[in-house]
Amino acid sequence: MSQTSPSYRIEGNVAVITLDDGKANAVSFAVLDELSRMLAAATEEAEAVVLMGRPGRFSGGFDLSVMRGDDIGELVRLVKQGANFLVDLYMHPQPVVVACTGHAVALGSLIVMVGDYRLVTAGDFKIGLNEVAIGMELPDFAIQLANDRLSRRHLSDATLRARLYSPAEAVDAGYADEVVDGDSLLDRALGEAEGMAALSARAFAKSKEALRSATAARVRAGLAEGLPEPPA
Repeated sequence: MSQTSPSYRIEGNVAVITLDDGKANAVSFAVLDELSRMLAAATEEAEAVVLMGRPGRFSGGFDLSVMRGDDIGELVRLVKQGANFLVDLYMHPQPVVVACTGHAVALGSLIVMVGDYRLVTAGDFKIGLNEVAIGMELPDFAIQLANDRLSRRHLSDATLRARLYSPAEAVDAGYADEVVDGDSLLDRALGEAEGMAALSARAFAKSKEALRSATAARVRAGLAEGLPEPPA
């Protein structure tokens, strides 16, 4: 498998997308292009989607070679493309099960957060938005999605205090729905995806659109206005 591309396969009626670059599963331009292509393929070839990482690591977020580089234009372009992918995943018409296989921080935690059903592997893993802790302002799209998906009790801790959560704590905070042993994670994810795929596809898609369209519209409006450039 390419070091920059996720993999895609069909299991029954479920499209399984796996992030595995052998490292931190950094999200680059190439990864985002492939993820978008795979989501589009799933609408033609499957009835539900499972998105997972490699054992021990779901995703460490955006590609640091861009985020720490000198080209601010490229940084802004990558963040904007990532934000648009998040909204596409959040609004994907099919059921999306995210199987968080380990650490998920920054963009990685947002990808977990926006799934329709979120499983997280039991273990010594951390999940959360660490931006404020490393001196970065949380972008509006992250705040909008966190406000929609996270527990009100944890919202300030998760955003302003940049708290990182254990798997069990992540369920309480709203990042995930269930902690699962790693050996059974894929089977549990496939079972959940197949169960949701058995629902009326039209009713599911229309209900998701009604439930989430207001938040998606706010995010897209913010992206249209442009992202602020990071401080020098």
